[in-house]
Amino acid sequence: MWRALRITVLLLVLLVVGGQAWLDRFSTTRWQRTVFVGAFPVSADASTATARYLAQLDQGKIDEVGGFLKAEARRYGVGVDEPIELKLYPTLTLQPPALDSGAGVFTRILWSLKLRYYRSRALAAVSRSRPKIALFLLYHDPALTQSLPHSAGLQRGLTAVVHLFASRSQEAQNRIVITHELLHTFGATDKYDLATGLPQYPEGFAEPQLAPRYPQQLAEIMAGRMPLSATEARLPDSLEDERVGPLTAREIGWVRP
Repeated sequence: MWRALRITVLLLVLLVVGGQAWLDRFSTTRWQRTVFVGAFPVSADASTATARYLAQLDQGKIDEVGGFLKAEARRYGVGVDEPIELKLYPTLTLQPPALDSGAGVFTRILWSLKLRYYRSRALAAVSRSRPKIALFLLYHDPALTQSLPHSAGLQRGLTAVVHLFASRSQEAQNRIVITHELLHTFGATDKYDLATGLPQYPEGFAEPQLAPRYPQQLAEIMAGRMPLSATEARLPDSLEDERVGPLTAREIGWVRP
Protein backbone atom coordinates (compact mmCIF):
# COMPACT_ATOMS: atom_id res chain seq x y z
CA MET A 1 0.00 0.00 0.00
CA TRP A 2 2.78 2.43 0.92
CA ARG A 3 4.55 1.69 -2.36
CA ALA A 4 1.38 2.48 -4.32
CA LEU A 5 0.90 5.68 -2.33
CA ARG A 6 4.47 6.82 -3.00
CA ILE A 7 4.07 6.14 -6.72
CA THR A 8 0.75 8.05 -6.78
CA VAL A 9 2.28 11.06 -5.03
CA LEU A 10 5.26 11.02 -7.40
CA LEU A 11 2.95 10.88 -10.42
CA LEU A 12 0.97 13.85 -9.11
CA VAL A 13 4.19 15.80 -8.56
CA LEU A 14 5.34 14.97 -12.09
CA LEU A 15 1.98 16.08 -13.49
CA VAL A 16 2.31 19.46 -11.81
CA VAL A 17 5.94 19.75 -12.90
CA GLY A 18 4.99 18.87 -16.49
CA GLY A 19 2.33 21.58 -16.57
CA GLN A 20 4.77 24.13 -15.18
CA ALA A 21 7.36 23.07 -17.77
CA TRP A 22 4.94 23.83 -20.59
CA LEU A 23 4.20 27.26 -19.15
CA ASP A 24 7.92 27.94 -18.72
CA ARG A 25 8.64 27.05 -22.34
CA PHE A 26 5.79 29.23 -23.56
CA SER A 27 6.83 32.24 -21.49
CA THR A 28 10.56 32.10 -22.30
CA THR A 29 10.43 31.49 -26.05
CA ARG A 30 7.95 34.17 -27.13
CA TRP A 31 10.68 36.87 -27.11
CA GLN A 32 8.27 39.72 -26.52
CA ARG A 33 10.14 40.96 -23.45
CA THR A 34 13.50 40.54 -21.76
CA VAL A 35 14.15 37.17 -20.10
CA PHE A 36 16.04 37.65 -16.82
CA VAL A 37 18.75 35.10 -16.10
CA GLY A 38 20.58 34.72 -12.80
CA ALA A 39 24.12 33.33 -12.59
CA PHE A 40 24.99 31.87 -9.18
CA PRO A 41 28.68 30.95 -8.66
CA VAL A 42 29.50 27.93 -6.52
CA SER A 43 32.82 26.44 -5.44
CA ALA A 44 33.06 22.85 -6.66
CA ASP A 45 35.97 22.03 -4.35
CA ALA A 46 37.75 23.13 -1.20
CA SER A 47 40.65 24.68 -3.11
CA THR A 48 41.98 28.03 -1.94
CA ALA A 49 42.69 28.84 -5.60
CA THR A 50 39.00 28.43 -6.41
CA ALA A 51 38.07 30.59 -3.42
CA ARG A 52 40.44 33.34 -4.58
CA TYR A 53 39.02 33.19 -8.09
CA LEU A 54 35.44 33.46 -6.86
CA ALA A 55 36.39 36.43 -4.68
CA GLN A 56 37.40 38.44 -7.75
CA LEU A 57 34.57 37.23 -10.01
CA ASP A 58 32.45 40.12 -11.26
CA GLN A 59 29.74 40.97 -13.78
CA GLY A 60 32.29 41.78 -16.45
CA LYS A 61 33.33 38.11 -16.61
CA ILE A 62 29.94 37.12 -18.06
CA ASP A 63 28.68 40.25 -19.85
CA GLU A 64 29.94 38.95 -23.18
CA VAL A 65 27.35 36.14 -23.02
CA GLY A 66 24.47 38.60 -23.08
CA GLY A 67 26.15 40.68 -25.78
CA PHE A 68 26.64 37.64 -28.00
CA LEU A 69 23.01 36.55 -27.67
CA LYS A 70 21.75 40.08 -28.27
CA ALA A 71 23.73 40.33 -31.51
CA GLU A 72 22.62 36.89 -32.70
CA ALA A 73 18.97 37.58 -31.84
CA ARG A 74 19.11 40.80 -33.82
CA ARG A 75 20.59 38.90 -36.77
CA TYR A 76 17.46 36.73 -36.77
CA GLY A 77 15.13 39.71 -36.53
CA VAL A 78 14.10 39.39 -32.87
CA GLY A 79 12.43 42.67 -32.01
CA VAL A 80 13.06 43.00 -28.26
CA ASP A 81 16.05 45.28 -27.57
CA GLU A 82 17.47 43.15 -24.74
CA PRO A 83 16.36 39.54 -25.28
CA ILE A 84 18.37 38.33 -22.27
CA GLU A 85 19.63 40.11 -19.17
CA LEU A 86 22.26 38.04 -17.37
CA LYS A 87 23.08 39.07 -13.80
CA LEU A 88 25.77 37.68 -11.51
CA TYR A 89 24.64 36.99 -7.94
CA PRO A 90 26.74 36.35 -4.80
CA THR A 91 28.49 33.00 -4.41
CA LEU A 92 26.39 30.22 -2.89
CA THR A 93 27.76 28.15 -0.03
CA LEU A 94 26.10 24.84 -0.92
CA GLN A 95 26.55 22.92 -4.17
CA PRO A 96 23.56 21.77 -6.22
CA PRO A 97 22.64 18.07 -6.06
CA ALA A 98 24.97 15.86 -8.08
CA LEU A 99 23.89 13.31 -10.69
CA ASP A 100 25.93 10.21 -11.39
CA SER A 101 26.67 9.64 -15.08
CA GLY A 102 25.18 6.14 -14.99
CA ALA A 103 21.99 7.10 -13.14
CA GLY A 104 18.75 5.40 -14.17
CA VAL A 105 15.46 7.04 -15.07
CA PHE A 106 14.01 7.03 -11.54
CA THR A 107 17.22 8.45 -10.07
CA ARG A 108 17.24 11.18 -12.70
CA ILE A 109 13.66 12.12 -11.86
CA LEU A 110 14.52 12.40 -8.16
CA TRP A 111 17.62 14.44 -9.03
CA SER A 112 15.49 16.80 -11.12
CA LEU A 113 13.10 17.33 -8.21
CA LYS A 114 16.01 17.93 -5.80
CA LEU A 115 17.48 20.44 -8.25
CA ARG A 116 14.15 22.28 -8.42
CA TYR A 117 14.13 22.52 -4.63
CA TYR A 118 17.73 23.75 -4.59
CA ARG A 119 16.79 26.33 -7.24
CA SER A 120 13.79 27.52 -5.24
CA ARG A 121 15.98 28.03 -2.17
CA ALA A 122 18.53 30.02 -4.16
CA LEU A 123 15.88 32.25 -5.76
CA ALA A 124 14.10 32.76 -2.43
CA ALA A 125 17.18 34.64 -1.23
CA VAL A 126 16.82 37.15 -4.09
CA SER A 127 14.92 40.09 -2.65
CA ARG A 128 13.32 41.37 -5.86
CA SER A 129 13.25 40.90 -9.61
CA ARG A 130 13.88 37.20 -9.33
CA PRO A 131 15.36 35.71 -12.48
CA LYS A 132 13.29 33.42 -14.67
CA ILE A 133 16.26 31.15 -15.45
CA ALA A 134 18.93 30.08 -12.95
CA LEU A 135 22.47 29.11 -13.91
CA PHE A 136 24.55 27.46 -11.20
CA LEU A 137 28.20 27.97 -12.15
CA LEU A 138 30.40 25.38 -10.46
CA TYR A 139 34.03 26.46 -10.56
CA HIS A 140 36.83 23.87 -10.36
CA ASP A 141 40.51 24.36 -9.59
CA PRO A 142 42.30 23.22 -12.81
CA ALA A 143 45.18 21.93 -10.69
CA LEU A 144 42.78 19.42 -9.13
CA THR A 145 40.44 18.72 -12.05
CA GLN A 146 41.85 17.97 -15.48
CA SER A 147 38.51 17.11 -17.09
CA LEU A 148 35.28 18.81 -16.09
CA PRO A 149 32.11 16.86 -15.31
CA HIS A 150 29.31 17.04 -17.83
CA SER A 151 27.20 20.20 -17.57
CA ALA A 152 23.42 20.08 -17.82
CA GLY A 153 21.01 22.70 -19.12
CA LEU A 154 17.34 21.86 -18.55
CA GLN A 155 14.41 23.55 -20.24
CA ARG A 156 12.10 21.75 -17.85
CA GLY A 157 12.87 23.72 -14.73
CA LEU A 158 14.70 26.57 -16.49
CA THR A 159 17.92 25.60 -14.75
CA ALA A 160 21.49 24.80 -15.76
CA VAL A 161 24.35 23.29 -13.78
CA VAL A 162 27.50 24.50 -15.53
CA HIS A 163 30.98 23.20 -14.73
CA LEU A 164 33.79 25.70 -15.36
CA PHE A 165 37.47 26.23 -14.59
CA ALA A 166 38.45 28.74 -11.91
CA SER A 167 41.15 30.23 -14.11
CA ARG A 168 41.49 33.55 -15.89
CA SER A 169 43.10 31.79 -18.86
CA GLN A 170 39.89 29.75 -19.28
CA GLU A 171 37.40 32.60 -19.08
CA ALA A 172 36.76 32.80 -22.83
CA GLN A 173 36.01 29.06 -22.92
CA ASN A 174 33.88 29.42 -19.79
CA ARG A 175 31.69 31.96 -21.54
CA ILE A 176 31.17 29.57 -24.46
CA VAL A 177 30.08 26.80 -22.08
CA ILE A 178 27.75 29.16 -20.19
CA THR A 179 26.12 30.27 -23.46
CA HIS A 180 25.74 26.67 -24.66
CA GLU A 181 24.05 25.53 -21.45
CA LEU A 182 21.89 28.66 -21.26
CA LEU A 183 20.53 27.94 -24.73
CA HIS A 184 19.63 24.43 -23.56
CA THR A 185 17.25 26.03 -21.06
CA PHE A 186 15.44 27.66 -24.00
CA GLY A 187 15.07 24.33 -25.80
CA ALA A 188 18.21 24.17 -27.97
CA THR A 189 19.57 20.67 -28.59
CA ASP A 190 23.15 19.46 -28.97
CA LYS A 191 24.37 19.29 -32.56
CA TYR A 192 27.42 17.09 -32.33
CA ASP A 193 27.95 13.36 -32.60
CA LEU A 194 27.99 11.87 -29.11
CA ALA A 195 30.49 9.19 -30.11
CA THR A 196 33.07 11.40 -31.83
CA GLY A 197 32.30 14.90 -30.54
CA LEU A 198 32.34 16.15 -34.14
CA PRO A 199 29.70 18.65 -35.33
CA GLN A 200 26.86 17.09 -37.28
CA TYR A 201 26.28 18.28 -40.83
CA PRO A 202 24.41 20.47 -41.64
CA GLU A 203 22.79 21.46 -38.32
CA GLY A 204 26.09 21.61 -36.44
CA PHE A 205 27.77 23.91 -38.97
CA ALA A 206 27.66 27.70 -38.66
CA GLU A 207 28.07 27.98 -42.45
CA PRO A 208 26.80 24.72 -43.99
CA GLN A 209 26.57 26.35 -47.43
CA LEU A 210 30.29 27.16 -47.51
CA ALA A 211 32.15 25.79 -50.56
CA PRO A 212 34.43 24.07 -50.08
CA ARG A 213 32.82 22.82 -46.88
CA TYR A 214 36.09 22.69 -44.93
CA PRO A 215 37.64 24.29 -43.04
CA GLN A 216 34.84 26.21 -41.34
CA GLN A 217 35.82 29.59 -39.92
CA LEU A 218 33.06 29.66 -37.30
CA ALA A 219 31.46 27.22 -34.87
CA GLU A 220 27.77 26.59 -34.22
CA ILE A 221 27.22 27.27 -30.52
CA MET A 222 25.37 24.01 -29.86
CA ALA A 223 27.94 21.92 -31.77
CA GLY A 224 30.84 23.03 -29.60
CA ARG A 225 33.65 22.73 -32.11
CA MET A 226 34.77 24.32 -35.37
CA PRO A 227 34.88 21.70 -38.19
CA LEU A 228 38.26 21.61 -39.96
CA SER A 229 37.70 18.42 -41.99
CA ALA A 230 35.37 15.43 -42.00
CA THR A 231 37.38 13.96 -39.12
CA GLU A 232 38.82 17.00 -37.34
CA ALA A 233 37.44 19.90 -35.34
CA ARG A 234 38.86 22.36 -32.82
CA LEU A 235 37.54 24.39 -29.94
CA PRO A 236 36.84 28.02 -30.89
CA ASP A 237 38.88 30.68 -29.12
CA SER A 238 35.95 32.78 -27.93
CA LEU A 239 32.32 33.69 -28.56
CA GLU A 240 33.52 35.83 -31.47
CA ASP A 241 34.04 32.54 -33.33
CA GLU A 242 30.54 31.26 -32.53
CA ARG A 243 27.16 31.61 -34.22
CA VAL A 244 23.60 30.48 -33.51
CA GLY A 245 22.65 28.25 -36.43
CA PRO A 246 19.22 28.23 -38.14
CA LEU A 247 17.97 25.05 -36.42
CA THR A 248 19.01 26.32 -32.98
CA ALA A 249 17.29 29.65 -33.74
CA ARG A 250 14.12 27.74 -34.60
CA GLU A 251 14.31 25.58 -31.48
CA ILE A 252 14.53 28.59 -29.15
CA GLY A 253 11.81 30.57 -30.92
CA TRP A 254 13.86 33.14 -32.80
CA VAL A 255 12.55 31.73 -36.08
CA ARG A 256 8.93 30.61 -36.30
CA PRO A 257 8.09 27.35 -38.13
